[in-house]
Amino acid sequence: MKALYKAGPQAGFELVDRPEPTVGPDDVKIRVMTTGICGTDLHIQSWDAWAQGIIEAPLIPGHEFYGEVVETGGDVRDVKVGDRVSGEGHIVCGICRNCRAGRRQMCIHTVSVGVQRDGAFAEYVVIPETNVWVHHDPSVTPELGAIFDPFGNAVHTALSFPLVGEDVLITGAGPIG
Repeated sequence: MKALYKAGPQAGFELVDRPEPTVGPDDVKIRVMTTGICGTDLHIQSWDAWAQGIIEAPLIPGHEFYGEVVETGGDVRDVKVGDRVSGEGHIVCGICRNCRAGRRQMCIHTVSVGVQRDGAFAEYVVIPETNVWVHHDPSVTPELGAIFDPFGNAVHTALSFPLVGEDVLITGAGPIG
């Protein structure tokens, strides 16, 4: 498959051929139709100090995407081949103290798609079924579906505080801002 690839510890990406990812029993393989470009991806591309401290190349970046399910693992129950989907980019363990207490966003074993494992700047990406968001509404376009991850972060943040009647400063030029 074609992929944008961070081959090593230097600036830039390469367009290369990579093996298609394989599915595990709980995984979903998605044919990527559209991706968003996050600030994280720009850090990885420029190989700045942040990227140098967290990225272990080689890596396929990209975590904001929309696509079509082409294969599912044997234990996948609710996601079907042909579903149009986007995905949550933070893969959690499900068994640490925080996960078991319902605080999955604080999992101490979180792995990020396109940061610590291969991501969606490729023809295919594989993620666990628990990270897949099925878009049942046909009005969700591939472009809109690709920003569900950052938009969800913004909505979660806004709904985490009592903001009615408050002055709020919104910053940032991307989907979250």
